[in-house]
Amino acid sequence: MSDALIIIPTYNEKENVERMTRKVMSLEKSFDLLFIDDASPDGTATIIKTLMNEFPNRIFIEERKGKLGLGTAYIHGFKWAITHQYDYIFEMDCDFSHNPDDLIRLYNACAIDGADFSIGSRYIHGGKVENWPMRRLLLSYFASVYVRLILLINIRDTTAGFKCYKRKVLETINLDGNTFKGYAFQICMKFAALKHGFKAIEVPITFVDRIYGESKMSSGIFKEAFFGVWKMRRMKL
Repeated sequence: MSDALIIIPTYNEKENVERMTRKVMSLEKSFDLLFIDDASPDGTATIIKTLMNEFPNRIFIEERKGKLGLGTAYIHGFKWAITHQYDYIFEMDCDFSHNPDDLIRLYNACAIDGADFSIGSRYIHGGKVENWPMRRLLLSYFASVYVRLILLINIRDTTAGFKCYKRKVLETINLDGNTFKGYAFQICMKFAALKHGFKAIEVPITFVDRIYGESKMSSGIFKEAFFGVWKMRRMKL
């Protein structure tokens, strides 16, 4: 058993899930993988179960009965990770927009450099985005500016979903109080951790838009984040 667990929510990721698993399993640092699959109709869960036989006690799956949202998937995974006593708990996408090679840098930021949680950041020096249209890039960048102004937090990439937490952060935050599903969920987790006095370090990454599979993005996710930041200021986190 590794001291570090990567949580990856999946829905119709058959083109990516085996490639991602093999890449993570090949890294110099040992990581365990927990997939939270929301009843993918394309057979994603079947592929994961085959890989579990090849990598026993390194890969795990929690299957849910429907598409219940990214936020609830991560909370399910966080609680699983806490129960299984992992010291470092990661969020990562399955579509290679997050480079698995950066996992070790996020781990070191917490295990060596003193962060309580680390963030794979597109918007600090050295970070960048590839293959996004300019409109989406500007929307994402200025969304982070908007969040910083409303919540008064000093994080450059407020909507980032590539992160590492020490277990004590997730044990302290009121996970059930974060009821958001998309970008707002990611913002709320950072805001809650900072409210409790935890230290963040942003690690520059190159974010690459997915090649295989379909994006789960929607206008509703943006609206949830836009209005949700005002709610966060009053929430018990």
